[in-house]
Amino acid sequence: MKLLQILVITSIVVAAVLLCGCTQNAVPVPPAPSPAASPAAAPAAASPAPATNPYPDAKPLNVPAKFGSGDTTGAATVTKYIVKPTYTWTSPSWRSPSEQAAQTKPNEPQVGYNTETPARGNTFLFIYFRVENTGTKAIVAPSPQQIVVSGDGKTYSYRPVADAGVVIDGITGTQYDYLLGAGGTGGYVQPGPSNAVEGYLIYEVPENIVPDRAFVLANLDYQTSAQWKLA
Repeated sequence: MKLLQILVITSIVVAAVLLCGCTQNAVPVPPAPSPAASPAAAPAAASPAPATNPYPDAKPLNVPAKFGSGDTTGAATVTKYIVKPTYTWTSPSWRSPSEQAAQTKPNEPQVGYNTETPARGNTFLFIYFRVENTGTKAIVAPSPQQIVVSGDGKTYSYRPVADAGVVIDGITGTQYDYLLGAGGTGGYVQPGPSNAVEGYLIYEVPENIVPDRAFVLANLDYQTSAQWKLA
């Protein structure tokens, strides 16, 4: 009888131990951390494209360009420039102030004293152009139509003044073409420095191209062209 009790008790203990082992919750094993992803490298900033110079052979101011051959040779030069947002001009052929007052009624515009204003965003550029005959025979000077201003891929032609007697406030000299005596066309220049002609030409250009991005282009004769940079 005692042996039977011992076996029963032993069976109960073993069953309890096995039952506890089956029902106990297993401790969860945390998953291994995944390796951190490397941050994507930021794209390198693109270097700004270097500004292209459309006329790498352009001459500085006061450096002459030679043209012609044999006995008929010359030198052309852009000597200076002036930028004016507006300009006022008059001419003796448009009457004196007293004559203007006699010709007009009160508060009416007086003919002869005029203020030129460019389009919005533009300005006036005065270029002084000089031509000297370096040969022994007369040469034909470039006409003003052969001289243009270039900037940002566009070209601009000169604006003629009313007549040879025009006086512009703050501007010395005479318009270049009137010095040739033909009013807008080429004219003859005789040999020698004393016969050289130098006058201004007026251009209306965008104000943001002068002086850094403005060039003067000239066809000096049928086979020679030249460029000058303002800055």
